[in-house]
Amino acid sequence: MSQSKPAEARELMCSGALLFFSHGQQNSASDLSMLVLESLEKAEVEVADELLESLAKLFSLMDPNSPERVAFVSRALKWSSGGSGKLGHPRLHQLLALTLWKEQNYCESRYHFLHSSDGEGCANMLVEYATSRGFRSEVDMFVAQAVLQYVPFAVPPWLAWPPGARGWPLSRALSGLSRTFLCLKNKSSASVVFTTYTQKHPSIENGPPFVQPLLNFIWFLLLAVDGGKLTVFTVLCEQYQPSLRRDPMYNEYLDRIGQLFFGVPPKQTSSYGGLLGNLLSSLMGSSEQEGEDSQDDSSPIELD
Repeated sequence: MSQSKPAEARELMCSGALLFFSHGQQNSASDLSMLVLESLEKAEVEVADELLESLAKLFSLMDPNSPERVAFVSRALKWSSGGSGKLGHPRLHQLLALTLWKEQNYCESRYHFLHSSDGEGCANMLVEYATSRGFRSEVDMFVAQAVLQYVPFAVPPWLAWPPGARGWPLSRALSGLSRTFLCLKNKSSASVVFTTYTQKHPSIENGPPFVQPLLNFIWFLLLAVDGGKLTVFTVLCEQYQPSLRRDPMYNEYLDRIGQLFFGVPPKQTSSYGGLLGNLLSSLMGSSEQEGEDSQDDSSPIELD
């Protein structure tokens, strides 16, 4: 009985928030929405699909530009993680991504798709994003950025670019998104995104192989991840450097992918920089160690 009262109060607050939203009373509705979250936190309610859908509904009705919405989604994701320290429940991320997609807020939608398990939805959103906001020359970069991120870091992307700012360089537009499918170690979703995107984008011919070298690189990379052979990964990165130089973030992602899937040691400061620099430094470090060992066994050279 004691547990039913908070649930009834929560339902009443949720209904009240929906009523306020329907009458355009954003402030009152947002206040009640935050109280709904507070009741979930205090009662330590277990995460359920019904609750996630209710939270996503409240989120969808909030003013997209209001600071209350940012606070609400941050708190909702924290609650949905169940204290696990993760970045929120995948189902909630998916619902948020779908709402933001409808609003044509592709950048934030993409972030939430990356943290969901909906690879197909992410790919369909990216196709719309690329065809409506990108240039034809960037068709391969939209999916490459997402796939690489499914395997290294985690920063919300509501810093990227204003919606409708067509013409900004893609690398700048997406630079705030520092996590990818592969960097999230989500190889299965990465494969679904790549396959669906390349099949549905009107400017991409049937493949593999593809006309765009960057797409071929992603295809080979997904195969290499299954094999886990460092030599294959290294050769791939060397051979496709001209394509990888198109976005300075690619080598950052590949550094992390190398660590997660191929046993590459963590990146160290190197004069070479990037993934290749890390590999070269490791090789040079081994050579120097061998040289030191050989010098220890030999007699010192005396000069007159």
